[in-house]
Amino acid sequence: MISEVDLAEVSRQLGRPARDMVEVSARCVCSRPLVAKTRPRLEDGTPFPTLYYLTQPSATAAVSTLEASGVMAQFQQQLAEDEELAAAYQAAHQSFLAEREDIEVVAEIAGISAGGMPTRVKCLHSLVAHSLAKGPGVNPIGDASLKLLSWSPEVCSCV
Repeated sequence: MISEVDLAEVSRQLGRPARDMVEVSARCVCSRPLVAKTRPRLEDGTPFPTLYYLTQPSATAAVSTLEASGVMAQFQQQLAEDEELAAAYQAAHQSFLAEREDIEVVAEIAGISAGGMPTRVKCLHSLVAHSLAKGPGVNPIGDASLKLLSWSPEVCSCV
């Protein structure tokens, strides 16, 4: 169950009402929400493949800056060249799908995860949120992105 306090805080962070949250999957060191877990089908019936949603504004801004730096193309190249990395990314994709399907199976998004998994690097926000929610060692691109950020989950930057 989502507390009214968490729902209000995520809504404040997003600048719009939070939709169909299942839980807060990661928190700032100050205990405010950092990552929201969202239902795979929104209340209005819309399929929503992004299970983990980065909500904290400073984290979101830092990831946007990292995306703008061109690092996604570098990660994409690494995936093409490193079989071990590609296999770990594939495993992250499978884990993500299984976890989402534990909530609800949505035929329209079957086999589709988030962030470009399992073969592309498309949205670092999703991949970083996945890493923050599950911890190190689950999503290698999310983990690598976290290491490159100007923002840190170890330092509160909530406003």
